[in-house]
Amino acid sequence: MNRLPPLQRLTTAAPDFWSALEKRLSWEAVANDAVMTRVREIIDGVRGRGDQAVVEYTNRFDRLKIQQMAELEISADRMLQAKQRIAPEQRAALEMAVDRLHSYHRHQKVESWSYTEEDGTVLGQQVTPLDRVGLYVPGGKASYPSSVLMNAVPAKVAGVPEIIMVVPTPDGVINEMVLAAAAIAGVDRAFAIGGAQAVAALAYGTQTVPRVDKVVGPGNIYVATAKGMVFGQVGIDMIAGPSEILIICDGLTNPDWIAMDLFSQAEHDEDAQAVLIAADDAYLDQVQASIDRLLPTMERAAIISTSLSTRGLFIRVTDLDQAVEVANYIAPEHLELSVAEPQPLARRIRHAGAIFLGRYTAEALGDYCAGPNHVLPTSRTARFSSPLGVYDFQKRSSIIMCSEEAAGTVLGKAASVLARGEGLTAHARSAEFRLRHR
Repeated sequence: MNRLPPLQRLTTAAPDFWSALEKRLSWEAVANDAVMTRVREIIDGVRGRGDQAVVEYTNRFDRLKIQQMAELEISADRMLQAKQRIAPEQRAALEMAVDRLHSYHRHQKVESWSYTEEDGTVLGQQVTPLDRVGLYVPGGKASYPSSVLMNAVPAKVAGVPEIIMVVPTPDGVINEMVLAAAAIAGVDRAFAIGGAQAVAALAYGTQTVPRVDKVVGPGNIYVATAKGMVFGQVGIDMIAGPSEILIICDGLTNPDWIAMDLFSQAEHDEDAQAVLIAADDAYLDQVQASIDRLLPTMERAAIISTSLSTRGLFIRVTDLDQAVEVANYIAPEHLELSVAEPQPLARRIRHAGAIFLGRYTAEALGDYCAGPNHVLPTSRTARFSSPLGVYDFQKRSSIIMCSEEAAGTVLGKAASVLARGEGLTAHARSAEFRLRHR
């Protein structure tokens, strides 16, 4: 491998810093017209022909020779077999991760509530789980059993009765850890299908695949485009962009640690973004030296090299106050605060998917087993969105029970006045019919 050029370095002292930063952060999905057209054709095909279309697309894209949809269903017994087949240390790690995810996500569960006013009117909120959700698990280039856990566990904690998993199996190859993770996390049914056809099957249902209420989980550009197209027919978690990590360091953390943390996200794919902020050019030089020395030892060195060359970034700030300002602007998916006193700094962070405090908290721990969810907002969407959680699998219904007194006096009169102000006389008369002494 050729030597990696030094990462692009920006300084907040430069007059064009913010515009240069914006340019480096920019990323656009490559869902061009051809992709949009192809995905629309697939969705329409599945809607119109159901199982037959799913089988045809799966044979074509995953290089299979399946005759009927039943061959693509992965039985519960098969998932349990995988749980027994994987190495004991893998099974133990999955089980520990599930336990920690359950412990964390139980704190997120929202319960129903109500209160009664003096006149007897009852107001409140009724919280119920979704009936059925679809979990998309990537296959092909890589397999992610961790994605199974992160999407299935909060749904289970929310009380979702049925989870349907879809996972592509190109050339008929399936990852045993993915199936084991599904068994451990409580997936109810699974199908060996992927791509836009899997999303369409979940959104509209087929003769075999049940229709779901929400589709969650990451995927390639065809999956992301399909999720966008079926949104409204079903709910979706998010349209995720490339993985990101931003590290704020005070210059006292081992530079090898920081380099490897940057690698941990850069290895996802060539569009992933790894950014380091520090107030010391000499420290940035040390991290660059660590990158140069460690990169040749990495199994995914080519991907890491491309990611760091095209989207990686060093930012030189004057102090940690300025580092916080830049971090809030970037609104990263993952934010590491590799400093001596991270808690005070964390309280000033307004926009981040997940915040990792201290030198010993590698972002990778959050990807697998720390407890919080690793499905996080990307591409600066942490400014207005949050990690996947139990709340994504719960619905809220308002509860209103007016007493005779409230309907006949204060509430009824106010509703009448407001409705007539809007010119909606049926609304007004509906309230007025219940007024006392009309």
